[in-house]
Amino acid sequence: MGNHYEKKLLKEMWFKMNLAREFENRVQWLFSMGLVHGTTHLGVGEEATAVGSILALQPQDYVFGTHRGHSQAISKGIDINHMMAEILAKANGVCKGKGGSMHIADPDIHYFGADGILGTSAVMCCGTALKIKKKKEENRISVVFFGDGSSNEGAVFEAFNLASVWNLPVLFICVNNTYGMSTPIAKVMKDTDISKRAIPFGMPSKSIDGNNVFDVYDTISEAREYVLQNGPMLVVENTYRISGHSKSDGNLYRTKEEINTWKEKCPIKYLRHYLTEHRIFDNTELDEMVRQVKEQLDKAVEFAKISPEPSVEDIYEDVFA
Repeated sequence: MGNHYEKKLLKEMWFKMNLAREFENRVQWLFSMGLVHGTTHLGVGEEATAVGSILALQPQDYVFGTHRGHSQAISKGIDINHMMAEILAKANGVCKGKGGSMHIADPDIHYFGADGILGTSAVMCCGTALKIKKKKEENRISVVFFGDGSSNEGAVFEAFNLASVWNLPVLFICVNNTYGMSTPIAKVMKDTDISKRAIPFGMPSKSIDGNNVFDVYDTISEAREYVLQNGPMLVVENTYRISGHSKSDGNLYRTKEEINTWKEKCPIKYLRHYLTEHRIFDNTELDEMVRQVKEQLDKAVEFAKISPEPSVEDIYEDVFA
């Protein structure tokens, strides 16, 4: 593969993938220290799906993330300090400490977090796409990420149907990490090729290597153009969740050998090899950027720790139902 990517883009890919990985490492550490309440779902190993996809979009595009969406939020550009404050349930978190890990969102940059009911974000995504169509907004699409587990939810099929019937500018992105919680997809799907699910709805689809950030970036770039001109499309990004499903996951349903095999396919390792092989950056330059990432996360953790707690008086603010 020859290099036809701008150096600025490659630098952003490297920085954001490492920022996402280090952010989740810090969240895991904060959990172990007892500083985070509730639960969280990490996506270590899935960074290329988020970074490659979102860098191929435009800032005005709507993005609906998943419950495993830290890397998606970071890729879209949510402030890292206020995102970490949200993890620690602080008043100056991006959702005032009320959303926590699963529901990080920032409407100002058109990023919406996960819904508490899996699959329903796909339906809401159709709502923003209908708004785009009704208002005849040019050069804008609506994108929803969902997992292989969510792909079995009826709401996702309803969203496929709605987007197809109304010809909405929706890009459906399935992040297939092969496990729905602890269940391998082969146990719940007769045919594990999720891309085929687009066929009954007349949508084109593509299944790609979700650990190759360039495959992801190129595919989503082309898919965005298709959606702008023609209507909905499905892209399945095949990857692997190295981290457990949640903080209480003991990984008893898979072997260490399986996890270690996928660690060798790490998207960050792949990107480092590409960047050094093509002499775009050397290892010293890449390591310096990783150092900057860790420094940024040090500051974010300190910012979150000293941030104010939300007050009881604010509990009924922002409640709409």
